[in-house]
Amino acid sequence: MRILLVEDDAMIAEAVSVALRDAAYAVDWVRDGVAASGVLDHGEHQAVLLDLGLPKRDGLDVLRQLRKSGNAIPVIVITARDSVEDRIDGLDCGADDYLAKPFDVNELLARLRAVLRRQGGQAAPVLSNGKVSLDPATREARHGNFAELLSAREFALLQALLLRPGAILTRAELEERIYGWNEEVESNAVDFLIHGVRKKLGADVIKNVRGAGWMVERPR
Repeated sequence: MRILLVEDDAMIAEAVSVALRDAAYAVDWVRDGVAASGVLDHGEHQAVLLDLGLPKRDGLDVLRQLRKSGNAIPVIVITARDSVEDRIDGLDCGADDYLAKPFDVNELLARLRAVLRRQGGQAAPVLSNGKVSLDPATREARHGNFAELLSAREFALLQALLLRPGAILTRAELEERIYGWNEEVESNAVDFLIHGVRKKLGADVIKNVRGAGWMVERPR
């Protein structure tokens, strides 16, 4: 899962980036509103953490333009603007959630999991297609009699597939969800991760569609 962090304070951005990576997210960071709007036009990310007091362009303007364009990507506002009026403005402009600084990173991660579940049409905290389940809070995966903790990137790969059961994801689509801008991707990285998941949970967890990509089965 790939997250765009829009934050001009380097200390906060570094702390949030570390927490996101530790929680198995790929994270890309931009410092101002103009850069954020440009990046969001490309549709590379699955969620946005958006500060409001940004250089060059205010975060609310970024959010208004994003929603005006029809982009429904989940957005959590993270800001020092903590009055009731500020919260109302942020939510009315299209934010999915609003978190005032200073905040606990564990609360931020919980809110991020919640908005991603809603975006994927999931109400339960555990992702499942009826055969394999994945707990985003613990990175534990279950399949039949197997229950294993996944590495951060194994988790990211299986999560991407479980958010779209029945859909075939290509190598490029999986790489986009697992790796950030500055991370080098080996040519066989996806194959290696799939092998690791299958070794832990069973060979039939992830299906290979020859010449197209990989999928997990749709719930029946």
